[in-house]
Amino acid sequence: MADRPAAVAGTFYEGDSRALRDNVGHLLAAAGGALANPNEDRNPKVLIAPHAGHAYSGEIAASVYARLINPDRIRRVVLLGPSHRVGFRGIATSTASHYRTPLGVIPLAPVSDLAGLDGVGALDDAHAEEHSLEVHLPFLQVTLGTFELLPLVVGDASPDLVAAVIDRLWGDDATLIVVSTDLSHFHDHATASALDRRTADRIAAFDDTLRGEDACGARPVNGLLRLARRRELEIEEVDVRNSGDTTGDRSRVVGYGGWALFERVGDKSSRAPLDRHEQALLLQVARDSIVELLNGNKRYRVELGRFPASLKALGASFVTLEKQGQLRGCIGSLVAHRELVADVAHNAQSAAFRDPRFPGLTLAEYAQIDLHISVLSAPEPFPVESREALIDALRPGVDGLILSEGGRRATYLPSVWSQLPEPDRFVSELRRKAGLSPDGWSPQTVMERYTTFEFS
Repeated sequence: MADRPAAVAGTFYEGDSRALRDNVGHLLAAAGGALANPNEDRNPKVLIAPHAGHAYSGEIAASVYARLINPDRIRRVVLLGPSHRVGFRGIATSTASHYRTPLGVIPLAPVSDLAGLDGVGALDDAHAEEHSLEVHLPFLQVTLGTFELLPLVVGDASPDLVAAVIDRLWGDDATLIVVSTDLSHFHDHATASALDRRTADRIAAFDDTLRGEDACGARPVNGLLRLARRRELEIEEVDVRNSGDTTGDRSRVVGYGGWALFERVGDKSSRAPLDRHEQALLLQVARDSIVELLNGNKRYRVELGRFPASLKALGASFVTLEKQGQLRGCIGSLVAHRELVADVAHNAQSAAFRDPRFPGLTLAEYAQIDLHISVLSAPEPFPVESREALIDALRPGVDGLILSEGGRRATYLPSVWSQLPEPDRFVSELRRKAGLSPDGWSPQTVMERYTTFEFS
C-alpha cells in the first residue's frame, strides 16, 4: 500500500486545500489567543484530543494543538486512535508509505521499534476509512509543517499493550504522542456535561479503567494513562465541552475533551510536611471553593500569586468531608498533576458535589461539615505474590493502598486504618470497594502504596 488517501475529506473537514488551511488556521489562532498556558516554556510530550468533524470538535482540538509552543522541535508524531469500522485484536500499523490529506502527503515513520511486540501488526483495512486518526492530520500539518507520522489504530488491546507500544516509541523532544478520543455519546447536554466532568476528573487522576461509554478511545487512553503514571507526567486539562456548546444543538450531543501531558522538570514530587500557616491556607481554599459553588458560581479560580511556593508545587491531595462524624464525601488525586493548592480546591468541590455516593452538598449542611485534607506521597509499586504476603507486608496506620485488578481500581487512605485496623479486613474491604470478591486474589492483581500528611 503506497499511499493511504484521505477518507473523510469533504465530510469531517473541508475537501478544498485552501478552505481547509484557512479554517484550521483560524481555529488555531482563536485558541492560541484565548487560552493561557502555565507551561509556556515547553512543549507537551503527549496530547489527548477529540476526533469528530471540525465543525463539532475543531475548537477543542485547536485548543490542544495550540499548546505546542515550539512546534519546530517536533519531527515525528505517534498518533493512536480507536477503531470504529474494523474489529480486531491488538494494535494495527500501516504498510503505506504516506498518509494523504488535501494539504499534502505525510511520510510514515518506520515501525521497527515495535518489532517482536506481540499484539502489534500491519492491518491496512483498519486504517483505510478510520477517521479517528485522519481528522487530526490537518491540525498537525498546519502546526508542524514537515514531520513523519506513525499512525496506530487500536483495536481490542489491553492497557499494558498500549503502554508498552507508547513506551517503545517515546523518543526525545522531537517525538510528539497524540491520543485520539471523544467522550460521552448521544445524551442531552446536561447529562453529557455531568458524565464528561466525571470522566475528565478520572483522566486528571490517571485512572486507567475508563470504559467505552466514558470515552470511545478508552483503550488507547487507558494505556497512555497507565504509562503516564509510571513516568510521573504532569497533566493539564485544556478544554472539556460538547457539540451542544459548539453547534447550539443541545438535544443529543457528543462530548469532547483535551489534555496536555508534560514530562517533569526536576523532581517535583517530593513534599516536605506543611507548616501551620500553609495548612490553614489550604483549609481556607477548600472551604472557599465549596462556598463559590453553593453561591451559584460555576468555578473557583485559584490566584496562584497569593500563595507560597510550597503550595504552588505539584501535589496530590484527598479532601474528606464529614457531617456529625459520618462520611459526607471524599474525592482526591492519586498522582501529583497540578499545583497542590489548585488540586485541593478542585477536590474539595468534587467531594462536596461530585461524589457519586452522596447528593450534592446543600447550604444548610455546610455549617455542619468538618473538612480534612490529606497530602499524598508519590505512589510506589508494592510487589507481592499473594494475598497473604500483602497482609504480612502492610504497615497498619501508615500505608495507603491502591489495588488494580481486571480493569477495576480502588484506594484506601491511611486514615481508613482507624475504622479497619486489621490488615485482612482492610484488604477485604478494599477489594469490595473495587467491586471484587473480598476474599479473592489474582495473578493480575497490582498493588501500590503511599503515605499521607493529614490535617483538619
